[in-house]
Amino acid sequence: MMSNLKLFNDFPEISSKAWKQKIQFDLQGEDYNEKLVWESPEGIKVKPFYHSEDLKALKLKGATKNTGWRIGQGIFSGNTKLANKKALDAIARGAESIQFTIPSEEIKIHELLKEIDLGQTDIYFNLQFLSSSYVISILEATKNQINKVYLNVDIIGNLAKNGNWQFNLNQDHKILDDILNLNHTQTLCVDVALYENAGANLIQQLAYAVAHANEYLNHLNDKHKDTLKRTVITFKVSVGSNYFFEIAKLRALRILFGTLAQEYGALEQCHIIATPTFRNKTLYDYNNNMLRTTTECMSAILGEADMVINMPYDAIYHKDNEFGERMARNQLLILKHESYFDKVDNAADGTYYIESITHQLSTKALDLFKQIEAGGGFLVQLKEHIIQKKIKESAAKEQDNFNRLDKILVGTNKHASRLDKMKDNLEMYPFVKTNTRKTLIEPIIEKRLSEDWEQKRLKIE
Repeated sequence: MMSNLKLFNDFPEISSKAWKQKIQFDLQGEDYNEKLVWESPEGIKVKPFYHSEDLKALKLKGATKNTGWRIGQGIFSGNTKLANKKALDAIARGAESIQFTIPSEEIKIHELLKEIDLGQTDIYFNLQFLSSSYVISILEATKNQINKVYLNVDIIGNLAKNGNWQFNLNQDHKILDDILNLNHTQTLCVDVALYENAGANLIQQLAYAVAHANEYLNHLNDKHKDTLKRTVITFKVSVGSNYFFEIAKLRALRILFGTLAQEYGALEQCHIIATPTFRNKTLYDYNNNMLRTTTECMSAILGEADMVINMPYDAIYHKDNEFGERMARNQLLILKHESYFDKVDNAADGTYYIESITHQLSTKALDLFKQIEAGGGFLVQLKEHIIQKKIKESAAKEQDNFNRLDKILVGTNKHASRLDKMKDNLEMYPFVKTNTRKTLIEPIIEKRLSEDWEQKRLKIE
């Protein structure tokens, strides 16, 4: 073999124009745009090929991120001892981070964290209540490894999801200020997953995420300006099945938040927790959910999420069970240790197609964010039900596509097996629960695409 062989010199560089002319010739008179260019629900036109020339027109900006991603395990902590036992078992089986959902202040933090090595395991908290004294107990119990703890306090996310503040606007903000005065840098969270699971499109998700975060940055700038450079905001993101677009979504989120943070002189680095979406998960032919979550986790990893929590294939109808959770965790373990998804950082950087989508998503989301701010900001538009209306419109379009079979969920609205029976397997109610109550604003409701179909099918089993 000749050491001085220069392989690439044997192949002339082909321009984008030349490629397009060749494609146009092969189409034999068919219209290039009509035949080969398709448009996403967000209005992004996708070409049949991308070229290095496509990057020259883009003003690409990198996004700050810590290297690597961690395998997460979500645990509901209704019973302290059982939750601790489950966490230790998950860690022994490969989990690198634990996310505890805590329903009440009766849960004792020292017991919950017993024997967990905080030096090796990141701990995330989802508190289903708002209490500065409880946060103090968390910080006291973890004071030796405080940088491994994420509090995920999101009072705006609670309002959007439940329609009410925990107490009221003034008291919620006062408690938030008390918590922020504890000077823990990883306190605030933005729940973007809510918008995705309710049916928001990708541009809406990004714009609402940034507008939601902007409310917190405004608050910090007004009352805690000295903490702006130290505060890490965590984004909880749900990842859907549009593989390359979802990679681009996470990358665009970092770019958009970095741009916003610059305006405040805040820390430009954010932290992203990613989970598969609930929106496309199905009750019938449920094993397909495992395929869906695999590609969604791959998108999350390549999109540079910091921590990924997989969803068990049977999560919508089975209570927590060892098999489903082990399979979900093993999917991530296989991606990390057998598929080498931990070997390359920023794998999508420079890819013509993904860079182009990232740029378009960022640009369109920034325009929508500016419209929200011009309309009074995210909280104002939530209270005026503008955000809810826009999400409903997007969800209705997607639902219509599903009903007309333009959007396929295999095993449900296409290639369904009539031998598949589920009525006797339901340990949990897998549909939206209606609970009429008085709320300050209309809550944003998460709903799966296949719910109406499944309810009809259950009736005729």
